[in-house]
Parts: sequence; C-alpha cells; structure tokens
Amino acid sequence: MSTPISASFWGSPTASKRALLIHGLTMSSQSWEGIARLLVAEGFFVVAPNLLGHAWRRGTDYRVSTLAEDIRPYFVMDTHYDVIIGHSLGGLVTLSLLPFLPKTKETTVILLDPPFERLETLEKERIWFLKEIADARTADEYMAENPAWSRGDSMLRALGIAMCDRTVVEAIFKHNTPWSFSGLLKNIPPHVKITLLVSDPKPGGLCHLEHVPREVKTKVFIGIGHWIQYECLDAIIAEVPLPRAKL
Repeated sequence: MSTPISASFWGSPTASKRALLIHGLTMSSQSWEGIARLLVAEGFFVVAPNLLGHAWRRGTDYRVSTLAEDIRPYFVMDTHYDVIIGHSLGGLVTLSLLPFLPKTKETTVILLDPPFERLETLEKERIWFLKEIADARTADEYMAENPAWSRGDSMLRALGIAMCDRTVVEAIFKHNTPWSFSGLLKNIPPHVKITLLVSDPKPGGLCHLEHVPREVKTKVFIGIGHWIQYECLDAIIAEVPLPRAKL
C-alpha cells in the first residue's frame, strides 16, 4: 500500500535543483516557508513532507526509523535532492534516510540542532511538549516570547501545534526510549556532505557537542535557541552549495 502524499511544495518541479526539508516534533511542512522561499530564489524546487503523526496524519509506530521509512516514497525512481535539511527530530529522520539516497550524486545534508542523546532529560522534555499542546499559544504569544521570529513563523508554529495531538507526542517519546541516536553519525557515505548547525544550550539548544564526532563539520550559534530556521536563515543558506560571486 502506498503512502498518501502529505507535503508542501515551493517552486517549479522542472527546476534544475531540488531540496527536501524535514520538520521537527509538533511542527509541519509549512513551517519551512521562510527557508523554502530563499531556496526557490536560488533555483530550487522545494519539497517538505509532513512527518507521520503531524498535520493530522496518524500511525501506530512512531520510531525514528519508521518516520524515515514513511518518507521513502519521496525517493521513488532514484529521485535525487541536492540538499536535505532536517530540524530537531527531522534531523534524526534525515540521518536515517541516508541509506536510501542515490549513490551516484553528491548530497548536502544540513542538520539543525538535532537531539542525539536525551537520556537524562527525556521525561522533562516529554512534559514540556505535552504542555505546549495542552496550553496552545497564539502567534502573538510566540512573537512576544521570541522577538526574532516573524509573524508568519509564529503563526506556522501555532499551526503545527494545532495539528498534532498529545497521543502522538506520547508515542514518539515512548517508541524511541532510550533516546540515543548519536550512532547515526557513524559511517556517513562518501557522497553525503554533512554540516551540523548547533544552537546555544542556554536558550534551549538540544544538540550537545560531546555527542558529535570531530570530523563532522559543525557550527555553533551563541545566543540562538533551538529554532535556527526562524532566526538564522542566511546562515543556513550559506551552507547550501551555490555559485558564489567572485570578489
């Protein structure tokens, strides 16, 4: 049985370059609007799937490996993406997709603050996400708490929460216990070029450098919280291989 397509698209399907964007927990495909528009301006066709359990999608198995398997239809007939960007949980799903990528072409993978190891803080974070759903905030409230966010980003954050219920959050934490995914960074295929963008832990970053091998290209954003795609769009685009003007 094929998986119904649930995704957002930007740009022309005939564009010469393709990008795949994978959102995080309690988000949705629409949350990539800002990055997607910048990529379209650089000549990309952009695809952003909704993860299982999000945007009203339902399932019974929410292991990270299953979330990745659910996205495999986006790779039919050796479909190639020049760039894949994954935020938070979406970063773990992105790494789980690496074995499915065509081996004949290079792929740039950009991971935004993925939570590789959460053994000691998992229960605290489960409760936080459940509270986010139970006490759903408005776009204005998100903007007041996050001054760097645009109104559009704040609205899309609120939308993602509205389309994900507590049973999904409970299942994602339960099905991925113990939460330990740093092993996904081992044996990266030679045709995959990874960049890891890490948030500052003080304002809420979830990726800790002690879980990242030294050979992985890593950049840390001091003073920037978990939502890098809302606050550092230009820094993300800077990691995308593009023709650069010669000075």
